[in-house]
Amino acid sequence: MSYPPGPDNPYGQQPPQQPGYGYPQQPPGQPGKPGYGVPPQPSYDGAAYGYPQQQYPPSGYGYGQAYGYDNRPPYAGWGARVGSFLINGLISGVPMMICYFIGGAMLITDVSRHCTTDSNGSVDCSAAGDSFSGVGLAVVILGGVVSLAISLWLIYQDGTTGQSVGRKVCNVRLVRESDGQPVGFGMAFARYLCHFVDGVPCYIGYLWPIWDDKKQTFADKITNTVVVRTR
Repeated sequence: MSYPPGPDNPYGQQPPQQPGYGYPQQPPGQPGKPGYGVPPQPSYDGAAYGYPQQQYPPSGYGYGQAYGYDNRPPYAGWGARVGSFLINGLISGVPMMICYFIGGAMLITDVSRHCTTDSNGSVDCSAAGDSFSGVGLAVVILGGVVSLAISLWLIYQDGTTGQSVGRKVCNVRLVRESDGQPVGFGMAFARYLCHFVDGVPCYIGYLWPIWDDKKQTFADKITNTVVVRTR
């Protein structure tokens, strides 16, 4: 039922609305407290909407660190370097020495067998057999060729894998200082030639790793290489 507007309310005033049928209205909750039956607001998390969260790698293992900082192996000590040098020297030098001894013995035996001494004490070796002396000389040359071939093979191993036989035994590796990778055959051969510089000033270049911070010889500094431990 509507009522005519009063004199003080020219626009009229609606009577109080009666509550509609159905569920009763929710009474207002107390300030600061959520109303009953109202679920909490969902968090704005990507996983809640079906999007997988991006997994970040743990610090220090994801994107590779530059070689030369926390992941650099320790430098090889002077003793380990000397040990690897001696082992490689034996591998390349023993075959040469064997051939030298055999060839030299053949030459001496041939000469002594055909040499004669006259009454005046003069020694005549003109009758020495040329064929037998040639075999002894060939054996000596063969020893030098074998030694050179073994030395080149050891240098090749140093350049391609960082470890010749001697370095494997002593648990050290030859690598580039910049990135820790093998230096390649060319640079390994150049480093081998640069060892001449190590021996010029009274072999002090070979002793330099004893007090050098990076344990480098002069040849290492020239070619930007380092020798590190493998364990």
